[in-house]
Amino acid sequence: MARTVAEACDVLLRDGGVAHIRPLCPTDRDALHALVTRSFPRSAYLRFFTGGTASAHAYMDRITGPCYPGQALVALVGGLVVGVAECIPGPDRREAEVGILLDDVVHGHGLGTLLLEHLALDAADAGVEDLVATVLPENRAMLRVLNDLGLPVERRYEQGQVEVRIATRPTERLVAEIEARAHEAERNSLAHVFAPFSVAVIGASRDPARVGHRVLRNLVDAGFPGPVYPVNPRADEVCGLPAYPDVASLPGPAELAVIAVSAPAVLGVARECARHRVRALVVLTAGFAEAGGRDAERELLGVCREAGMRLIGPNCLGVVNTAARLHAGFLPGRPPAGPLGLMSQSGAVAAAMIERAGRLGLGVSSFASVGNKADVSGNDLLEYWEDDPDTRVIALYLESFGNPRRFARIARRISARKPIIVVKSGRSASGSRAVRSHTAAAATPDVAVDALLRACGAIREDSVQDLLDTARLLAFQPLPEGPRVAIVGNSGGPQAMTADACERLGLVVPDLSPATMEALRARLRPAAAVGNPVDLTAEAGAEDFAFAISAVLADQGADAALIVYTPPFGSGLDATRRAITAATMGTGKPVLACLAGHDALIDGRVPAYAFPEQAVHALARAAAHATWRARPARPAEDVAGIDLAAVRRIVAADLAAHPGGRWLDERTATRLLSAYGVHVAESVAVDGPEAAAEATALTGLPAVLKATGPRIVHKSDVGGVRLDLRTHEQVRQAYRDMAARLGSAMTGAIVQAMAAEGVEMIIGGVAHETFGPLIMAGLGGVTTELLADRAFRVPPIGRAEAGRMIGELRCAPLLRGYRGRPEADIRALADQIVRVGRLMDDQPYIAELDLNPVIVTPDSAVAVDVRVRLAPAPPLPSPFRRRLR
Repeated sequence: MARTVAEACDVLLRDGGVAHIRPLCPTDRDALHALVTRSFPRSAYLRFFTGGTASAHAYMDRITGPCYPGQALVALVGGLVVGVAECIPGPDRREAEVGILLDDVVHGHGLGTLLLEHLALDAADAGVEDLVATVLPENRAMLRVLNDLGLPVERRYEQGQVEVRIATRPTERLVAEIEARAHEAERNSLAHVFAPFSVAVIGASRDPARVGHRVLRNLVDAGFPGPVYPVNPRADEVCGLPAYPDVASLPGPAELAVIAVSAPAVLGVARECARHRVRALVVLTAGFAEAGGRDAERELLGVCREAGMRLIGPNCLGVVNTAARLHAGFLPGRPPAGPLGLMSQSGAVAAAMIERAGRLGLGVSSFASVGNKADVSGNDLLEYWEDDPDTRVIALYLESFGNPRRFARIARRISARKPIIVVKSGRSASGSRAVRSHTAAAATPDVAVDALLRACGAIREDSVQDLLDTARLLAFQPLPEGPRVAIVGNSGGPQAMTADACERLGLVVPDLSPATMEALRARLRPAAAVGNPVDLTAEAGAEDFAFAISAVLADQGADAALIVYTPPFGSGLDATRRAITAATMGTGKPVLACLAGHDALIDGRVPAYAFPEQAVHALARAAAHATWRARPARPAEDVAGIDLAAVRRIVAADLAAHPGGRWLDERTATRLLSAYGVHVAESVAVDGPEAAAEATALTGLPAVLKATGPRIVHKSDVGGVRLDLRTHEQVRQAYRDMAARLGSAMTGAIVQAMAAEGVEMIIGGVAHETFGPLIMAGLGGVTTELLADRAFRVPPIGRAEAGRMIGELRCAPLLRGYRGRPEADIRALADQIVRVGRLMDDQPYIAELDLNPVIVTPDSAVAVDVRVRLAPAPPLPSPFRRRLR
C-alpha cells in the first residue's frame, strides 16, 4: 500500500461546517503534538489505551517519521489540525489496521466518519480487503462510527478489547449511507444561507439607486425578524437602522453577510467576515471569473472554505426565503410566497421568471441566484429543497452542469417525491470536437442533457414560459394516473385544437362511458355533444359546466379533466370560474383549464391557461412524470461474463504504447468488447490476397472482406467492404481491387463469415468531457446518419430500460416481425446494449465506440463491425468519496 493517498479536498461536516482533508506531511509534527496536548486524557486513553497521552505523543513522532509504513490523513478546520487517521497494511497487504484521533471540539460533527470513509476507499483502491480496528468496549462512539459506516462489519471480543473488521469493497448500502450523510450536511450548511438568525449588508449605501441600499431596503420591507446590520463606514444610519464601520464593530454576530462592495474590496471583506465567524456569504459583486478574474474567485473560495463559510455567487442577485421573510438580494419587488423553489444562473432570467410567476399566482418558497457558482450550485440547492416543507416543485435555469453524475444521483432521489423542472440554455451542437464515429457525431451536448435529465426523472423545458406552465400544474394538482383526458368546453374550435394537441403529445382522448354520456345527454341542451370532447355549446351556463365537469371526473375512464372556456359566452368568466371551483372541490384527479386569453390560477389551486396548447403541454409533462415515478425502482443488475481485469490490462497496455490514445485495431477492439461479453463476429486479420483466401478455411464461404487502416473511418463510404464472396478467387480479387483503390490508407483487411440476414442496428457510446458516458441504439448500416433513428441513455442501464430504448425507435416494428418477417432476438440486442453501457460506465478511457452494424436475427445479435477509440482521461469521480467541488 503506497504512502500517497487521494488528493486533498474540502468536505462538509454534519453541522454544515467545512473541513479540509489531506495526506499527512512530516511538517505536521508540531500541529499533531498540539492536538494531543489539547485532547482530554480520556480521549487519549480511548485511542491509545493504557499508554494515554505519552503513547499519543510517541505515536505522532512515529507517523511523521521517515520510516512510517502506512498512510495517514489529517483534517483541518479553520487552518487548525483537528484530526488524524491512519491505515497500516499488514504483511500480506490484504488487511490494514486503522485508528483515528479527533480534537474534542469536533466530536459529534461527523469528521471521524469522513476520515474513515476516505481511508476505506484509499485502501480498497490499493487492494486492501479488510480494515481492522481494535477498540475498547467503552468507546461506544467509535464502535458506532465503525458500525454505521455502510460496509460489512464483523466484531470479535478478546481480552477486554473489540476487534472490528470492515470489508472495504464498496456496497450499495455504503452509497445510501454516504448520500444520507451528505444530504444532512448540505441541508445544515445552507440553513445558514436561507434561515440565518442575523444578516449584515456590507456596502449598504445611502444612495437608493445603489445595490447595497436596495438589498437593505428589501430586508427591511420584507420584515426580516432578526438583527440586520448595515455596514458603511461613511454613514451613521441607513434605512432607519444604525450603520457600522466594519464587521468587527457589529454589536452581535452576523450569520449571513451580503457583500455589495467593489470587486477589489471583496477579498478583504471576506477575510474580515472569516475572522468574525460569519457562516455564509452572498457576494453580489461582479468582476470575477465571468470577467477574467478566475484567480481572484479561487482566492475568494479559498477564504470561504478555510473559514467554513458557504458562498453564493459571486456575480449574483442574492437569495430569498419567503417563509423566513428573508429578501437578501436586489430583485425588484417582493416575491410572493408559494410552493416553487427556484435557482437561476442568470440574474436577468431570474428577475423575469419571478415577476411572471407572481402574476400567474405561482409564488416562491425560496430562490437563489448563484451567478458564477464558485461554491453553492444547483446540486447543493436540490439537497436543501428535498426536505423543505414549503417547496413542492423545484425549478432550475442552468447554463452549465458542474458535476452531472452527482446531479443525476440527487435528482433521481428527489424526483421520486418532488418534480424538478429544468431549462438548460445552449441547445446548439458543439462543433468544437472532431469526431469520427457515428455515435459521437449524433451525441451532441444537448442530446447528452436530454438523456441525463430523462435518466433522473427531471422534466426539461425549452422556455421559461413552458417551465412556469408545467410548474403551475405540478404545484397545485395531483399527478394523473394515466394519459386519458376528458375535455369539457363551450366552443368546438378550441376543443378540437385541444384534442389535436393531446394526440400530438401522447395523451389520449377516450370515449366516455355509456353511463356518463347518458347522464350528460339527460341534463344538457339537445345541441350539446356528449362524446369526448364534451361540447356544451356557446349558450351553456355556469351550471352546465359544473354538471359536466363533475360527470367526467366521476368517469373511471378519465385520468384528468381539461376545461376549455371561451369568454364571454354563457354565464361569463367570473361565474364559470366559480363553477369550476365548485365542481372540482375534493376530486383526486388533476384538473386544469383553458380560459381563452387568460392565464390565471382559479381558487388558488386550478391552473388556467390562455391557450389550449399550453394546458396540454403541461398535462403531457405531468403524465410523463407520473409514468416515470410509477416504474419500479430496480436494483443494479448483475451482468455475467465480464472480465474487468482483462479490460484494464488491455486499456493500460494500449495507452502505455500510445499515450495520446488511438483507434484500436480490429483485433484489440474485439478482445476488449469480448471481455465484457459483447458478441462480436469472428474475424481473421490478413495482409494480402493469398492470406485472405486462406482465411476462408477458418471462416468458411461465402465470406466478407473489409479493409483496415487507421485512416479508414467508414469502410463502406470508400469501397472498403465486399460482401458475399463465394470462391477463393473472388476473395483474392476483392483484396487486390481494394488495395488498388485505397492505396496506402489500406494497411490490411479482415475476413469474416457472411452474416445471416437480419435487421442492421447500431450500438454506440461516447464519453462526454462534461456529461460523462452516453450510449446510443438505433437503426444501423449505411443509412444510420441519413435516417437518424436512434435513442440515447446515460449508463449503466438494465434490460428493461434497454427494451424501452428499442421501443422508442421508428424501426422497432422491423425487429418484431414486420410484414411477415421473422421476429428478431430483441432480448439479445438488449443484452448487447446493457453490456456496452456497463463498459462505457466502467471505463472512462473509452472515448468513442461504434458497433455498426449489429445484425439481429431470430436467434442472435452479432456486431460485425466494431470501432473503439481510447484516449487518456481523468479518473471518474467516485460516488463513495464525499468532497466539495
